Amino acid sequence: MTQPPPPALEARGVNKWFGANHANRDVSLAVPKGTIHGVIGENGAGKSTIMSIVYGYLPADSGEILVDGRPVSVKSPRDALAVGIGMVHQHFMLVDPFTVIENVLLGAEGGVTLAAGRDRARKELIHLAREYGLEVDLDRPVGELPVGAQQRVEILKALYRGADILILDEPTGVLTPQETDHLFRILRALREQGKTIIIITHKLREIMELTDNVTVMHRGEVVANVRTAGTSREQLAELMVGRKVLLRVEKTPANPGPVVLSVEGLRVCDRSGVERVKGVGFTVRAGEIVGIAGVSGNGQSELLEALAGMRPIAAGTVRLRGEDLAGRPGLFNARALRRLHVGHVPEDRQRVGLVTSFEAQECAILGYHDEAVYNGRVLMDRAAILSRCESEMEAYDVRPRDPTLRAANFSGGNQQKIVLAREMERNPDLLLVGQPTRGVDIGAIEFIHKRLVALRDQGKAILLVSVELDEILSLSDRILVMFDGHLVGEVTPEQADERRLGLMMAGAA
Repeated sequence: MTQPPPPALEARGVNKWFGANHANRDVSLAVPKGTIHGVIGENGAGKSTIMSIVYGYLPADSGEILVDGRPVSVKSPRDALAVGIGMVHQHFMLVDPFTVIENVLLGAEGGVTLAAGRDRARKELIHLAREYGLEVDLDRPVGELPVGAQQRVEILKALYRGADILILDEPTGVLTPQETDHLFRILRALREQGKTIIIITHKLREIMELTDNVTVMHRGEVVANVRTAGTSREQLAELMVGRKVLLRVEKTPANPGPVVLSVEGLRVCDRSGVERVKGVGFTVRAGEIVGIAGVSGNGQSELLEALAGMRPIAAGTVRLRGEDLAGRPGLFNARALRRLHVGHVPEDRQRVGLVTSFEAQECAILGYHDEAVYNGRVLMDRAAILSRCESEMEAYDVRPRDPTLRAANFSGGNQQKIVLAREMERNPDLLLVGQPTRGVDIGAIEFIHKRLVALRDQGKAILLVSVELDEILSLSDRILVMFDGHLVGEVTPEQADERRLGLMMAGAA
């Protein structure tokens, strides 16, 4: 009787500690050769940790990794590539001014001269692009490419270096629906050619559509290894979170009140002086959520930062409750806006929302640290700060519930909860929210969505920027679409679907 082939990748009894935090607890999983395998779990479940061990970013404290049935020692990404493991990161590892071929060659030039290596690489990349549907202009600077094409460059890099096992971390986070469909066609083509794909994602619909098998992790442990065809989104969500999860947003129709935010002819430039927001205008009323959909890089980030007082405006008016803020510089900065009851959840929690070297309790009062409640006659009132952080951690289920832990030591989803609690618990009249559930697990997404709807129902005005179309469609009472710095359309959720929004986001409708 013929023995079945060994798994392409296997982890056996892997443990990893970060101080007192047992991040991976005897993790064992097997990925069959020539399959697409999903790895899912809550924030802090340990899925990124085990993949970082597989790719050589982190050493395991115990356990072993096997490739094609043979134990391997992977102490660095170079070691991982040497045994055929490649990884495409959520935030692409590309040099924008370099061309595609220069990015692919970086660190793997080959040959005595760069020209010789370049010629060989060009032939190989043309072959790979044709075989797997990864067509991209090899001589174009990466910074000029759309996000979907940049992702194809990352996949080409891994394949060029000989990867037979490809790990993708949140691969569709910044893609339009059309780009996501194209990516899925590429991944299926790779599978047909015998490659093995591992996807770390929070999107259960994509797991159900794309994968052959799924590993579910919960609090550092593997709780299930299942065939995708034999399960459902609801079952996977319950395994991830340990309870039943509502996979839809329950909300009543909006009851909009007076205009809270009014924007007219707004123009905003980036730090290089390039105009990123090009004469946009819209309103947000009390008691409604206005969503802005668009592929990253089309002006949404600059718009949100300008409205939060973090970036100067080049032209236009911004009115809060009828008062022109743009004409009064003393009122149009981040500090003054907080005093006017404007909350802001920034898109980049680590760079803008937190100081990761600070303790959680310190991050919980950032921007509000000069309030009297936190200050004694001479020194800050540490008891008041601690009490505030403890109550917010309890309310938002931040794990671990340790106000003295540095922000850098929380998972991305729990960092996001610290920022959301700080801004949403201030009872803002206007809440500016950028990517509220980026990198957040399914249970936390349900919680965050409920909080946003509750704020809306309390009569608050919410401006939501998200690249997640499910989120935009589920939460928004009105949807604005941005492309190349312009607002190209407004639709209601009833009028919209992912295909229509995707075409608008790509400037095709």
